[in-house]
Amino acid sequence: MRLTIIGASLVQRLLSMPACINVLDKAMRAASSGGMSIPPRLVAPLADASGFLLLMPGSSLDPAVYGAKVISLHPDNPARGRPPIQGFVMLFEHISGSPVAIIEAGELTAIRTAAASGLATRELARDEAKTHGILGAGVQAGTHIDAIAAVRDIELVCVWARDPGKGRRFAERHAARTGLDIVAVRGPQDAAACDIVSVVTGSDEPVLKGRWLPSGCHVNLVGAHSPTSREADTETIEKASVYVDLLESARNEAGDLLIPIAEGRFSEAAIVGELGHLLNGQIVGRRDRHQITLYKSLGIVAQDLFAAHFVFENARRQGLGTELSLDRQRQR
Repeated sequence: MRLTIIGASLVQRLLSMPACINVLDKAMRAASSGGMSIPPRLVAPLADASGFLLLMPGSSLDPAVYGAKVISLHPDNPARGRPPIQGFVMLFEHISGSPVAIIEAGELTAIRTAAASGLATRELARDEAKTHGILGAGVQAGTHIDAIAAVRDIELVCVWARDPGKGRRFAERHAARTGLDIVAVRGPQDAAACDIVSVVTGSDEPVLKGRWLPSGCHVNLVGAHSPTSREADTETIEKASVYVDLLESARNEAGDLLIPIAEGRFSEAAIVGELGHLLNGQIVGRRDRHQITLYKSLGIVAQDLFAAHFVFENARRQGLGTELSLDRQRQR
């Protein structure tokens, strides 16, 4: 029995953004059509409330694989020069139960989270969308530049960060990396005035106001992932046609939606449906060029399993990764 270990640099090499978007197309279809088992994820606060341990198990029929994502989340790590998310995805072969791979989860999460936004943008944004506004200047802001540029011909990226210096450095670095026209803007309203808006701040309080959104824009809400935190105000949710990755997750964790519901200004029935439902043709997408669409991303294990399996298969075909033998020695 062989176990393949795949580190962050190899994940980045094997999982391009366009490829990940295509992989997640299949993952979201499966998640919304009964092709997966997705139990609720466990979020365990540390004893001193300094961080969290997250466990996300799941099982897929096609590909026939199951496993779990196990990560730590330390929100204060970036200020110390460390990644906020660390951990791995463990894959098991479906028939025998043999463990087959351990894959670094920080890089995988960075790519697949942005790829989900790219997939939603591909399906919901106007075809002629040319400008991309990003609220936030962390890891996800960088991968969202790549994801949105993979599905639309972006001519200008406007980035807002609470720290103007960080925003300028981010814009310069990623403009040099991508060749795109990327500028740091003074206020969040400037980033929100774009055709596509991605909010990746992790803020507990709204940084996006509905009154700033132009007619016909598409919004990706990514950073908030608890029932008491949100990145967008209630007016944003009221104005938009809302899509989610998984309805069950949204009921439990999407503060961006749950807070407006508690205020009596939004209802679960107003959610159009899951992104997988849209891909499977069960619900409608954008109806006209004036409609505001919104994708509330929480991240689901289907995305992790499909992306991890894609990386594992690529590594196996190319003879990459570190292999360990798990064969038991017979006792005499």
